[in-house]
Amino acid sequence: MFGFTRIPSITTTTLAQRLQQHLGQLIDVREPTEYRAGHIAGAKNVPLSRIDQYTPKNPSDLYVICRSGARSKRAAKALSKRGIAVTNVAGGMLAWTGRTVR
Repeated sequence: MFGFTRIPSITTTTLAQRLQQHLGQLIDVREPTEYRAGHIAGAKNVPLSRIDQYTPKNPSDLYVICRSGARSKRAAKALSKRGIAVTNVAGGMLAWTGRTVR
């Protein structure tokens, strides 16, 4: 075993369904300026550069999103290494078709 960590991913469509059912917490790992330009309602902004200091209130059903999915995957791996169950949102905000807030 080489220590590879497989991070589960979901689509933005599945994320929308889960958020509508109030299932889970969403972390947006983009920079604050990106987040302020438009984010999913209820998402907490924790930039990738600060993800190592972040501890979720409820470590279950944690979803991570960024612009395209690359930063969120890195954040998810970092959180997973700390024993936090996390799911990456594939495609990120570029794939999100739902409403955003500023």
